[in-house]
Amino acid sequence: MLLGMHVKNLALIDEMEIDFQRGLNILTGETGAGKSIILGSMNLALGEKVPKDLLREDKDAYVELIFSLESEQTRKLLLEYDIDVEEELVIFSRKISNGRSVGKVNGISVPASTMRIIASSLIHIYGQQEHVTLLNKSKHLDILDAYGGTEITKLKQIVAKTYEKYRQSKDQYEKAKLDETQRAKEQDLLGYELNELQQMHLVVGEDIDLDLEFRKMQGGQKILTSLGIVHDISSQGEYNLSELYGKILKELQVVASYDPKVEEIQEAFQEMDNSLNDLNREISDYLQNVDFSQEHYAFVLERLNTLNTIKNKYHGTIHELIMLKDEKEKRLEILSDYDHYLDELKSEFILVEQELSCCSLILSKKRKEMAKLFINQIIGEMKELNFLDVQLYMDFEELEHFTKDGIDLPEFMISVNPGEPLKPLTKVASGGELSRMMLAIKSVLAEKEAIDTLIFDEIDAGISGRTAQMVSEKLYQIGRHSQVISITHLPQIAAMSDAHYLIEKSVEKDSTISKICLLNDEQAIQELARMLGGVEITETVLANAKEMIALARIKK
Repeated sequence: MLLGMHVKNLALIDEMEIDFQRGLNILTGETGAGKSIILGSMNLALGEKVPKDLLREDKDAYVELIFSLESEQTRKLLLEYDIDVEEELVIFSRKISNGRSVGKVNGISVPASTMRIIASSLIHIYGQQEHVTLLNKSKHLDILDAYGGTEITKLKQIVAKTYEKYRQSKDQYEKAKLDETQRAKEQDLLGYELNELQQMHLVVGEDIDLDLEFRKMQGGQKILTSLGIVHDISSQGEYNLSELYGKILKELQVVASYDPKVEEIQEAFQEMDNSLNDLNREISDYLQNVDFSQEHYAFVLERLNTLNTIKNKYHGTIHELIMLKDEKEKRLEILSDYDHYLDELKSEFILVEQELSCCSLILSKKRKEMAKLFINQIIGEMKELNFLDVQLYMDFEELEHFTKDGIDLPEFMISVNPGEPLKPLTKVASGGELSRMMLAIKSVLAEKEAIDTLIFDEIDAGISGRTAQMVSEKLYQIGRHSQVISITHLPQIAAMSDAHYLIEKSVEKDSTISKICLLNDEQAIQELARMLGGVEITETVLANAKEMIALARIKK
């Protein structure tokens, strides 16, 4: 159940704390007092989109909802999302700052989508126009399936899974239908491409190995070229350093005996000549002994270029090209005996279609069983809401095609007056009747789904008098097994409250702000009198308010 709410800097609210009670909580106030802000704040804390009209430009907004944990389903859901539970509380919070929002559950940051999933096990909020969804025939299936619970959900999952198989099988069969010309063109192209790929004799990793080998050989070739040039310069050709050193030494030998210093120069050149000869021998030995094949180098380069060309042509790696070759071989084999292939696809499609038809019929049968129980319960609730002679039926139209939800298109059929035939709900129900029927449906669903907290925003639309009284009693009854928070303009509903809250506007420091407060008995009578009498509250109106509350206590 919802224990409390804290709101800060949202629309007309500076800061607001609300503690809710068990049973029927009623929120009232003048039009424009801020009731919609309360509901908008709740939605915001539960992960819904942030309405721009609620935000203030200059301040950070913050909303927090505190729930008591009373459901094992919610506890399991929290564990699935690694959210700890302390003191048996579930705390939703949302902060909006500079256009960015941060949502948390029990202090753990979670996406808004996760907040909504967890919130759906704790609270249901029914907006002002939700009863209008009853006018949408397609929504009737959702309502019935919600009543069906896990039984229907499991069957729907089977149907949805089978439908996906059916859709894929159908698509494959339809796409496989080729005329002779298309088939011949495809065979020719496949034959050419397959021949090209087969002639390549592709091996996974060959391109990588060749690339490494090429890089090594490319380096080796550069070494050989450079050393060959060095060997030519030092011992052969135009420059021939060995010959030049010989000439230098010959000249120095002539004059070395005349000066010890020249003799030293001669010895130095002799050492350089000896070193040069040694280097020339090393280079010569290296060039003679190195293992390098120009033919193999050319082969590696050509093979590598060929592999890169084929990879670029088919836009894939060697591994992907081998898989592509296998696929083309299989496809060519199929095309060579295409009639047999089509027959196999058709047979497979028929089997899946039969499987889908079978599980769709099982789902449909279960829905029809559930519909009888559902309708009986709704009728019971509607009679308590002043539908005295109501007849209700759920008509099932079978779709001409399969869907992921089965083959059913159910529709509520209703007669609210004796002697009138059953007609589609969308054609005969008034706004007030739709509101009451939605309340009856939600009453049945809430009890079945065991939702702790239900919030109704003006479920009383279009009703008055005795009907309003019966709606108030129904809300009170729902409040015996679920917490109910209802925003209302009707005094009959307010009188049945277990806790009555007043939302009102005031002007403080040139600013309009909204506040909420829990009313005591005397204040509740005053508010009820305002709802009954409008601007002028007379003694008679006060007496009526007191009497209404007294009668409500008797009803309780």
